[in-house]
Amino acid sequence: MSVPLPVSVLVVDDHPVFRAGMATVLADLPDVTVVGEASDGAEAVAAAGRLRPAIVLMDLRMPNVNGLEATARITTAHPDIAVLILTMDEDDDSVFAALRVGARGYLLKEADGTDVHRALLGVARGEAVFGPRIAQRVLSHFSVPPAGRSPLPFPHLTDRERETLDLISRGLDNASIARRLSLSEKTIRNRVSDVLAKLHARSRTEAAVLARDAGLGGPPGST
Repeated sequence: MSVPLPVSVLVVDDHPVFRAGMATVLADLPDVTVVGEASDGAEAVAAAGRLRPAIVLMDLRMPNVNGLEATARITTAHPDIAVLILTMDEDDDSVFAALRVGARGYLLKEADGTDVHRALLGVARGEAVFGPRIAQRVLSHFSVPPAGRSPLPFPHLTDRERETLDLISRGLDNASIARRLSLSEKTIRNRVSDVLAKLHARSRTEAAVLARDAGLGGPPGST
């Protein structure tokens, strides 16, 4: 696949020194042009819509709107814009959450300028690009036979959180879940917030879809 050159890039990171340094490195490349910078997810979403870069180089941990939410908003509103994650987070939850919201690649900040350059061109060609350690995690995830995986869906949730997610997936609201579990509505509200955060889900609906895909619950409204 041929790539229109230079590839336009929006650099997003809340650390000004790192952001400026990365922008300088990319600006020196003949086939890349930096069209803008943003210091948080909200700025990234606005800049992506205004500048329409080919690629957004996105950090994950940022104030106001984090990188996952910003990626979801950008890929939903502008499917032609690719997002390449560049972060310090290498845990499986972050990697797979980024892929679920539409990221085309995932690099760690230990990557040097050559690695980032190669990844940008790969993503511009429509490839999925991962740093070496991230690629190994992704391959390992899909190479483990089902019998070798945890019998419980979402093993990073506690039993009580998984129980609450199961009820969310059945269409119960907080008041109904509180009555079912004999807990206060405030307790359930806090627990639901924890579940959404751990799943990197943007809404109860998204969490319910993830839960049903994993075998929890049943059709909306079932009990």
